[in-house]
Amino acid sequence: MASGEEEATTFLSRAASSLPPPHAIRDLLFHGVCVRCIFRLFGVSEYDDSCPLLKASTLLSLLKERRNIPNAISENGSIANGLTQCPYDPHASGNEQPYCSVCLGILQFTNGHDQDLRTCEGNSVSVLTSAITEILKKEAHQIDGFSIEISLPPVVSANDRAVWLYMKRRYASEEWFIGKLLSQQISVKDALRSLVTTSLESCLGVKSSSSSFCIRLTYIHEEASSKLQCSMQKFHGFKIRKTETYCKEHMVDDLCGKNETISGEFHRCDSDAVVHCTLNAMQDDAFSELFMLPPEKTNNGCKLTISCYRLTVYIGGRYLKFSRRVSQSRWMIEDERMGEASVEEIIGSNTILVCGGDSYKFHAAGREDIDVRMLGSGRPFLVEVSNARVMPSMANIQEIADKINNSNDKYVAVRNLKLVGSEAWNLLREGEAEKQKQYAAVVWISRPVTEEDFNKISSIKNLVAD
Repeated sequence: MASGEEEATTFLSRAASSLPPPHAIRDLLFHGVCVRCIFRLFGVSEYDDSCPLLKASTLLSLLKERRNIPNAISENGSIANGLTQCPYDPHASGNEQPYCSVCLGILQFTNGHDQDLRTCEGNSVSVLTSAITEILKKEAHQIDGFSIEISLPPVVSANDRAVWLYMKRRYASEEWFIGKLLSQQISVKDALRSLVTTSLESCLGVKSSSSSFCIRLTYIHEEASSKLQCSMQKFHGFKIRKTETYCKEHMVDDLCGKNETISGEFHRCDSDAVVHCTLNAMQDDAFSELFMLPPEKTNNGCKLTISCYRLTVYIGGRYLKFSRRVSQSRWMIEDERMGEASVEEIIGSNTILVCGGDSYKFHAAGREDIDVRMLGSGRPFLVEVSNARVMPSMANIQEIADKINNSNDKYVAVRNLKLVGSEAWNLLREGEAEKQKQYAAVVWISRPVTEEDFNKISSIKNLVAD
């Protein structure tokens, strides 16, 4: 722990020049702003996992030492420019807010004490990293990279602006605040992304990139969002329609609740972008009339949904059908199966067995009747695999082909099987362009066939159906 405190002190020494004086920090702490948010509000970008070890008392004392500011305050609580010193005492019990009034606990990671997930002490990003790692293990994902998607409630952006306007109103005349801009802040989303990415890269041993594997963090705060919408209803022209969305994901109640897959319904805004757009369009005076400056303290943090999934994987090739008892897709009439099997099920089931996906969709370029075989070069097809646990390699593709081609039933075979990307649908377009078909048939007629009949039939080209 001592080395951690030393790292935190070193970090603060680097960041001190960007931070406001102690009396302004004391003011922010008094209004429930967490230490991480204080850093990012003033553009301190050197986030690392030592930040949680910086308590309010340590932050204030170190800043006083560096700026040579005396601890004594006059009896009436005034400071140099006549402002009143806020009554915040970092050493008093009960002053530490459980959830930040600005980020709503997102950057604090202090959300519960499930021992299966929490292997560290303090409000560390490792809490979140552990939760994600457990999900990856539980769902047996194999990854060689990842990308992070983050969804935050619009109220977080509103809180950022509210606390900034409060500081502007209170400290605009002080020298340290002159030239400060709201645009210089580091957003909660960017700060969170930086912290989580660095921690996950270290934990998983893979790099963040534009990978097909996504880790999505969705934060919601129903109470604060509801208050935000009530306030915005007073703003002329603001209208938003709520829709009901069905979700099946990993709900983490206050981050470290039971890590189980559950189903739930959430009333979410049709588009958070509408709220953000409206907030951005508001002038400061209109914003100040609608919202409390600074934002009020909260005793509830955001709820987090963690979703780990791979983008759709496409596997394509050509299939041959040898049996007249096999349909192209699963065919049921009044709960009775037609045929013994289907091309869709034979190829799809073997594909998902190797890739370990949630589900699959089968597409083919055209179709044939159940009692018609598909020979020759075969019919182009495509299989979409949803949330594959394994990104199929060449060996995996060959394993799928072998399972299908070496089946005891010999109903179906595949050729030219491969993993395809953006060109996936070109396979089907090629099949659609191959309109010419060849048929073999046995014909009975009521009279003997003459040589003239054979010549006449053979001379017919480009048959067109009546």
